[in-house]
Amino acid sequence: MYPYFYGMGPEFLILIPAILFAMYAQAKVKGTFNKYLKIQNRTGYTGAQIARMILDRNGLNDVRIEHIRGSLTDHYDPRTKVLRLSTPVYNGRSVASAGVAAHEVGHAIQHATGYFPLILRNNIAPVANFGARFVWILVFAGFFFNSVLIQVGILLYLAVVAFQVVTLPVEFNASSRALDQLEDGIIAREEIAPAKKVLNAAALTYVAATLVGIAQLIRLVLLSNRRD
Repeated sequence: MYPYFYGMGPEFLILIPAILFAMYAQAKVKGTFNKYLKIQNRTGYTGAQIARMILDRNGLNDVRIEHIRGSLTDHYDPRTKVLRLSTPVYNGRSVASAGVAAHEVGHAIQHATGYFPLILRNNIAPVANFGARFVWILVFAGFFFNSVLIQVGILLYLAVVAFQVVTLPVEFNASSRALDQLEDGIIAREEIAPAKKVLNAAALTYVAATLVGIAQLIRLVLLSNRRD
């Protein structure tokens, strides 16, 4: 019995719909972001300026904004209270830049207000990272040595799925906060709908990651049953 044969067996079919949806979600977010990256917001504010405005109006003067390389690499680091914006967002004056910048500030506001799902996600993160790194090593070893190792791998992977599930309300809430802030005079009213499209497209990627995680968990359980 070889794990690789099992890994590519009928259990793999469970992953296919989730993977296809994940591919669609990635294409959707890139296409939507690039579309609205070409449309300048009427106020002319850059993403960095918008982020600073929202942070300051919420009393988060201690949160720094940094420029990072890449595209769609924007994130908020709660450990250092640093908001990192990619080049198209940091320097951009587009509707897409406004939406992404405001979304990341939404995470900073969550952190400052003690938003519980964010706290829960941050606490799960170390275990989830460990599980994602070692699950297949344990599964592989379990096929050759002891099936208990597969069960341990599944338990660790549960933390990965839990992280992805908890991420959904965190991301949706950050987008909701972003739109509330943008509606308060930062961009024109008619630009809110396009900004929302950008954020909704980004949200699809998190939904897709969750579906892939759940499908992978089911696959692991089926592999474990076959080994037994």
